[in-house]
Amino acid sequence: MNRTVRGVATSLAIGFGMYFAATAMVWNPRPDAPVLTVIAVAVYLAVLSTAILGAPSAVRMPLWSALLALLAAVAVPVMVNLSFPESARTATVVTWYIGGIGLLGIVLVVRRRFVLAWLLLVALAGVSLVFLGLEKALASGLVGSTMWILVAQLLVLFWDRAVNDTERLAEIQQAVSAWHATQLVRQRERRLRTQFALAVAGPVLSRTVASHGVLTDEERLEARLAEGRLRDELRGADLLNDAVRDAIEAARRRGASVTVFDEGGLDGIDEARRAEIRDELAGVVAGAHAGRLIIRSARDDRTAVTVVGRVGSGSSRDDDAVDVWHEIPREA
Repeated sequence: MNRTVRGVATSLAIGFGMYFAATAMVWNPRPDAPVLTVIAVAVYLAVLSTAILGAPSAVRMPLWSALLALLAAVAVPVMVNLSFPESARTATVVTWYIGGIGLLGIVLVVRRRFVLAWLLLVALAGVSLVFLGLEKALASGLVGSTMWILVAQLLVLFWDRAVNDTERLAEIQQAVSAWHATQLVRQRERRLRTQFALAVAGPVLSRTVASHGVLTDEERLEARLAEGRLRDELRGADLLNDAVRDAIEAARRRGASVTVFDEGGLDGIDEARRAEIRDELAGVVAGAHAGRLIIRSARDDRTAVTVVGRVGSGSSRDDDAVDVWHEIPREA
């Protein structure tokens, strides 16, 4: 859309510039110095083309081009007025420069050179007053040029504000979409966790209800393992994969107590490194022979997961000595 608007504005500016140049070449009345008139028209077209088409990749006009337009706002009216006798200076073919320089000021405004645009208008007004006087300058189009530059200024300000509001709205929409996507992912994760809980605890609960709470030793072991798996999924799902689950279950089957805490230690780590961390964790748990294992993933700049193994269950100080201490770094 920006390209379309800019193309239309460029075409209009070039069209009006050619109109003013054509008006200047009518020569009715004939100038005393036609060569000076031709030079003025050529300078005007060159400066206008530079202002419109220069640096097309940038909205803001280069400073040198804006200063050149400011010089032309003085030079072109002076050359035009000097090329005609004083009695003919109020003719339309002479006062074309008021509209032409006003158009140049509009181009400066559109290309975000607001201060220089108003300085250009001041220069135009000063030259017009010198050669035409106040009343004739106002009647020859100075009021119209001023109004058009003012309108262009307001339109550009409103346009920039609309663009900024549109960008902010797009950012808000993106944030809402991201939040909605996050909620969908969380809902899917909760649904998967619920399905897993039913798959793990369902058979154990069914047997417990069917036997009226009378379970064999094997069934009691399966119930404790199911309870532990549920706790792991609730407390440390991000640390688990099939290998980690199998290693934890094997440790519990041999009588070890395993506790898993995930406090966001894997946040900000890419998925490939997470897989490596889980595989290393599975190897550490599988190789540990401690009676009590604590797996903790906390927010730390260097360590992703810490595994602590104690000899006993913690009932005595001697049996609670540290047997395993393993830290898995965030970076490979």
